[in-house]
Amino acid sequence: MTSLELAKKAAHLLDEKKGERVNVIEIQEISSLADYFVLATGTSNTHVRALADELEEKLKAQGAGQPRTEGYRSNSWVLLDWGNVVVHVFTQEGREFYDLDRLWADGKMIDWQQGEEG
Repeated sequence: MTSLELAKKAAHLLDEKKGERVNVIEIQEISSLADYFVLATGTSNTHVRALADELEEKLKAQGAGQPRTEGYRSNSWVLLDWGNVVVHVFTQEGREFYDLDRLWADGKMIDWQQGEEG
C-alpha cells in the first residue's frame, strides 16, 4: 500500500466513524517528517480515542502495520504515526489550538474522496 493509499484509507475510515473536518495534506515536498498528514476532529475526548482506536485496528488489519502512538493520555489530541503517514485526531479545542491546517498550509490539500474508498 502506498503512502497516498494509506492516507486516503485513513481519511475514509475517520469519515465513516463520524470524524469531522477530515483533511489530507501532502507534505513530502516541504518536510522530511512524512509524506502525508491526515487531520480529523472528534466531538469529544471519548470520540477522539474511539476514532484513533478504530483507525489503528482497521488499518492494521489491512496490512498497514502497528503505528507509533502518542497522546492517548491527553484530553485533546491523539497521534498515530505510520512513518510516511501521520494521523492527528483532535478535539475541536485541540485542533484550534495547534492549528496544523494553517501551519501546513504550504502543503498540498488532497481530495481524498476521489478514487477508491477504504
